[in-house]
Amino acid sequence: MKLYYADTLMPRLACAVATLVRAPVEFVRVDLFRGEQKTPRFLALNPNGKVPVLEDGDLRLWEADAIACHLARRFQPALWPEAQTHELVRWLSWNARHFTQAGSILYFEHVIKGQYLKQAPSERAVERGLQEFRAGAQVLAAHLANRRFVLGEELTLADLALATALPWTEAAQLPLDEWPVLRHWYAAIESLEGWRHPYPAKPLAFADLPPQA
Repeated sequence: MKLYYADTLMPRLACAVATLVRAPVEFVRVDLFRGEQKTPRFLALNPNGKVPVLEDGDLRLWEADAIACHLARRFQPALWPEAQTHELVRWLSWNARHFTQAGSILYFEHVIKGQYLKQAPSERAVERGLQEFRAGAQVLAAHLANRRFVLGEELTLADLALATALPWTEAAQLPLDEWPVLRHWYAAIESLEGWRHPYPAKPLAFADLPPQA
């Protein structure tokens, strides 16, 4: 198994789940700033030219949620309780369109543009991101008011997916502190070693893979 990634927002979720469930994957770091994701070799893995991508035998998966789902179901089924499949899918779908989507706007403006591209954030984009993040946070906080985790008392993939942007709370200037219940919920996730440190110390480099890989 190979997991192609970069240390950016969505690939981090796939890497964290792989690490948490102790999946026997080889981590392959793709250098986005060198454009490795746009090379013919990588496009053969994912025609969208994006990370993450998982190779598991003949199975080739892209999209972080799909990869996380596959790894959870295969290596730690408790993260994907079959009896709650519809609830899991509901929260994954909602998250992709609302909570993490809003967080990704602020992540792009403050982290990618601010730290990597050395560009000033767009005030209009930041305002929209904050508005959408607060709207999503309000929904999630209300849901978590009487629950330890999103689906009840046990951690599931829904929690991990919803936390995708939160490792960048400070850097992306996410207003998480406005909801103590969310801070408390996220603290339980952040206490997991695999979540705090999702990447291997010495990953493979995409450029160093043999041509037939």
